[in-house]
Amino acid sequence: MGNDDHRRRKTPCGFCMAVFKWIPVLFITAVIAWSYYAYVVELCIRNSQNGIAMIFMLLFYHLFLTLFMWSYWRTIMTSVGRIPDQWRIPDEEVSRLFRADSPETQKRILNNFARDLPVTNRTMNGSVRFCEKCKIIKPDRAHHCSVCSCCVLKMDHHCPWVNNCVNFYNYKYFVLFLGYALVYCLYVAFTSLHDFVEFWKYDNNGYSAQGQLNASGMGRFHILFLFFIAIMFAISLVSLFGYHIYLVLVNRTTLESFRAPIFRVGGPDKNGYNLGRYANFCEVFGDDWQYWFLPVFSSRGDGYSYPTSSDQSRVSTTSPVQRYDAMGDTATSRLDGNPTDKLIGASPLDTTNHHHNQSPHQVRSTSVQPTQLLQVQPSSPYQDELNGRQEQLANGSTAAARSSPAECVVNGAAVYIDMTIGDHPLKGADPAKGSPRPANGDLPV
Repeated sequence: MGNDDHRRRKTPCGFCMAVFKWIPVLFITAVIAWSYYAYVVELCIRNSQNGIAMIFMLLFYHLFLTLFMWSYWRTIMTSVGRIPDQWRIPDEEVSRLFRADSPETQKRILNNFARDLPVTNRTMNGSVRFCEKCKIIKPDRAHHCSVCSCCVLKMDHHCPWVNNCVNFYNYKYFVLFLGYALVYCLYVAFTSLHDFVEFWKYDNNGYSAQGQLNASGMGRFHILFLFFIAIMFAISLVSLFGYHIYLVLVNRTTLESFRAPIFRVGGPDKNGYNLGRYANFCEVFGDDWQYWFLPVFSSRGDGYSYPTSSDQSRVSTTSPVQRYDAMGDTATSRLDGNPTDKLIGASPLDTTNHHHNQSPHQVRSTSVQPTQLLQVQPSSPYQDELNGRQEQLANGSTAAARSSPAECVVNGAAVYIDMTIGDHPLKGADPAKGSPRPANGDLPV
């Protein structure tokens, strides 16, 4: 809980509000206690005629009840946690933030403070998310709960039936609580269905058509209401449990399903944390299947940073032969690329064209090494002629290089290499020879 909540409880009004919050929990506890009496005492002990069936009914009933109450208790008593001090902005920075004359200045102050924090979520204007009440930088997927008076990691919603926020630390317990509550209600309804049907066969004195007294008048009404309440809770739990199973499989919280998280790169995206159904399930329930259905903490991560779908797609497309770590520092994430906000202290890109005076036919240097070029060695009969061409080029006789091809042999075949430099004339004769010149620049045969 936050400091404001502790201060509020010190007052008489705050104490009354704290007690009032426990009323839904007390109501659920009272219903469970009554259902235990109605099922164990009235249905099984006083109304059952088959001892073996009664033993099995009580055995499975207590198994489901134990898992149900265990999950419910862990959901209630698990704390929302406390965000470390490294996320808290000093008081002088908070004062400077509130005195800022423009939103851009506030944005720059927050981004400077959060430059070393693992945050990728942003506000609508591209700024780092800041809680004015807790005076902290909000971690990814964290939100401020007005009931708990503090920022909650991976907040799903505040549930009054558990008097707690459903968050990173107890979300698994909450889903198991819904699942085991549904199983508990369905089991009670199924095993009490026969007695519920037999209820309508009794006369006003509580005797069946065969004259056997199966239960007292008040006991029969306990069984009747037990069946109705079990069905009523089961119907409401089906939709709620199914919805949260869907959220687990798409890796989304209730708040994110109504308002998509905004990433620094990519903008709003409801599927920003979707890693695939199995990976999403393991993020909540853990990697060890032995703890999946037990209310013990086994979730992945620390609650402050989460892998995103862009990270997952980058890893999945990596070749098994050539990994990113073998190519140097080329990894990208939502912190790289095209941000939705301006980088702090980033220098403008140098878009000046340094080659505007360069000839269109000038060859620019590349990263290809000379050893990677194809080495074509001319045959010995033509070595002298090529050497002569090179001497003419060295002496400034470019006409010969302009009009004469170099001849070499590749795999036994003669090859003419055009060493023409410059543009060919579009039309007309060669001014040096006064004769028409072929369009391709080669000498006429």
